[in-house]
Amino acid sequence: MELREGQVAVVTGAASGIGLAMARRFAADGLRVVLADVEEGALEKAAAGLRADGATVHARVVDVGAREQVLALADDTYDRFGAVHVLCNNAGVGSGAEGRMWEHDPNDWKWAFEVNVWGVFHGIQAFVPRMLAGGEPGHVVNTSSGDGGIAPLPTASVYAVTKAAVVTMTESLYAHLKAEHARVGASVLFPGPHMLRTGLWESHRNRPGRYAKSRPRRTPYRSLDQWETAMKEAGQEVRFTPVEQVADFVAEGIAAGRFWLLPESEHSDRQIRARSQSMLDRSDPAYLEHFILD
Repeated sequence: MELREGQVAVVTGAASGIGLAMARRFAADGLRVVLADVEEGALEKAAAGLRADGATVHARVVDVGAREQVLALADDTYDRFGAVHVLCNNAGVGSGAEGRMWEHDPNDWKWAFEVNVWGVFHGIQAFVPRMLAGGEPGHVVNTSSGDGGIAPLPTASVYAVTKAAVVTMTESLYAHLKAEHARVGASVLFPGPHMLRTGLWESHRNRPGRYAKSRPRRTPYRSLDQWETAMKEAGQEVRFTPVEQVADFVAEGIAAGRFWLLPESEHSDRQIRARSQSMLDRSDPAYLEHFILD
């Protein structure tokens, strides 16, 4: 679909990082933007910045894991603007799980699934029927990750499992839309190709009480700066992709009707080939050996 002035874009996880970058890009194209995020202060700041640049903005505090809040977001959006043309189910969290899978706190899984998987599903159910009924061209973008979407990083297995689910959910959505001969398309986004400076590393700041850890962490949460320092001290190069570049990639992908919003990357291509070959050969997943810890 062509992004045009006056269309409406809804972005979850829009107060910072990739979500805010996408909202800014859509606003620059003349779209009216709806920002949804669980973090009220950051959301208000993001909306104020966009309005200062001349954008038409509506912001609403939303926990995407709460179905009724996403349904209310859809009602609010249609009451205000009468249509939605772009839906970006982008909100996501890191679980904060430690140790081996059998040692994980079940609440780490429950929280990550509520936001990363159920949040995407809630967005689809709240908006897609109305987008179809409107009869106008539209597009849904669901944010996955190379971690899980391509192959898991075992040290972040909870997050990886949720992002693998997003890929399959989006593939299924694509097929269902095609079966309906819909004017609404679907894409799955793999932000990158390098690391990103986002708030995902500090997801714990917004962890709801209902999913509080049942026991304290053995080690403190590591910030992105701390991780970057540790990687450099280990002699490993750390490269970052600007979130604005990701937003441009999304806008271009929507315009081109691409399903796989997967930036070119030798690393990703190697993982895809190795995983596919392992399945074809019915062999053990040797592509994980680099990540397996003693």
